[in-house]
Amino acid sequence: MYFSATNLTGGYGGVNIIEECSFNVNRGEIVSILGPNGAGKSTAMKAMLGILDLKSGKIVLEGQDITKLKTQDRIKLGISFVPQIKNIFTELTVEENLEMGAFLNENDIQIQIEKMFDLFPIIKEKRKQAAGELSGGQRQQVAIARALMTNPKVLMLDEPTAGVSPVIMDEIFQHILNIKKQNIAILMVEQNARQALEISDRGYILVTGKNAYEGNGDYLLNDEEIRKSFLGG
Repeated sequence: MYFSATNLTGGYGGVNIIEECSFNVNRGEIVSILGPNGAGKSTAMKAMLGILDLKSGKIVLEGQDITKLKTQDRIKLGISFVPQIKNIFTELTVEENLEMGAFLNENDIQIQIEKMFDLFPIIKEKRKQAAGELSGGQRQQVAIARALMTNPKVLMLDEPTAGVSPVIMDEIFQHILNIKKQNIAILMVEQNARQALEISDRGYILVTGKNAYEGNGDYLLNDEEIRKSFLGG
């Protein structure tokens, strides 16, 4: 697998939030991590990014064991992360936010910015506007665009549609599908499970910090037990 996390166990203050969780994602693939509140979804993602110290487990990118690397070094290798909250600089303009995201990009930053404006046309119209003045959906597009400024190999999204309307949620998911076409590996934590699975190649469902189910999107959507327990019937 292109990016894999195997048997991750860890938590905070000595208490395990995740126990022997495993995930993997290939390039050009969308993989969702789903489950009820408190299942350990965001904790697992932080562990993969290196924010959370693991008690055990292994993380591999392109065949390289990165388990012991610091977060900054993982980012340099091509992992980019969009947190659920505080994911933009509200006082900076849209364009300045994108520039801030390019701190590891040695290529022409302006060319990359224009690529982001092609991918997210609405933020091009707002390029000189303070990001804090944008709508929730527009802010999220800025956050994702900023994460893409480093030309990542793996894009990790923590609740990308949190707090937005159904219409905006559909727009954000369409953007994620467009990003997939760039052969980027996308790992996404989502509360909107049904909608996430509709665009996902595969998914994992966590329950109390452990892998409960996994499979392709269609299988998880159509399994009767999973539908009743996690997808609202």
